[in-house]
Amino acid sequence: MVEKTFKTEKGEIHYFISEVSQTSPWLVFLPGLTADHRLFEKQVEDFKDEYNLFVWDAPGHNLSRPFELSFSIADMAEWLYCILVQEGIHKPVIVGQSMGGYVAQALLERHPDFLSGFVSIDSAPLKRKYIKGWEIKALKHTKFIYISYPWKLLKKHGAKGCAETEYGRKLMLAMMDTYTKKEYCELAANGYKILAEAFEQDLAYEITCPALLICGEKDKAGSAKRLNKAWAKGSGLPIKWISGAGHNSNTDKPEQVNNAIREFLKSLKI
Repeated sequence: MVEKTFKTEKGEIHYFISEVSQTSPWLVFLPGLTADHRLFEKQVEDFKDEYNLFVWDAPGHNLSRPFELSFSIADMAEWLYCILVQEGIHKPVIVGQSMGGYVAQALLERHPDFLSGFVSIDSAPLKRKYIKGWEIKALKHTKFIYISYPWKLLKKHGAKGCAETEYGRKLMLAMMDTYTKKEYCELAANGYKILAEAFEQDLAYEITCPALLICGEKDKAGSAKRLNKAWAKGSGLPIKWISGAGHNSNTDKPEQVNNAIREFLKSLKI
């Protein structure tokens, strides 16, 4: 994939593109909080010959540093939109894992007709009605919890909490090793804080394109499983449960996830 950059007033965003042809549909992969473009290496490998692909290191993540941590999820969505428009990428399908799924919803809030489809992987709805007040408060006070852990133990628990397989855990450890303990704790705490702020805005966050929810059956991250069940029930969106997978289900069970994405893409007829 070709690495490119996009300058903002707070820092430079690095992203990667591979293009099969001008007529092929675009898949836009958005990694979760503290993860980077490597999170989707199994998806890039599988889809690279059929689809044009985009994946980024989100602001403040991996190569997209140094970056001032004073932005919102809406800012991330708008930067993403500007990058995609600049690259001539219109009507893509966004595949967002965890925080990446929230960014996709924020983009739809601002540009409701921009996407052809949305695949949420181990993410959750941004609609205020799904989240409890105490959960929002807790999201704003995570830094002390992270800081209190020794770095070695934090990495061990982080990898184990995100993935169920050896491959998934090794990959998460490799991505965590991109940061110092201080950098990681600040990045994670800021991510949870801006997520809480997005909930508090109480915007519509309507899913205005065809969508598919994917969630690992062993997802231990926060209330992900509960929220995905409620999201599917409340919205009528289809949900695919991935057996044996944790929060990073696309790394734990890439074949199951890729098959689900492929079937969804076929249904769009793009």
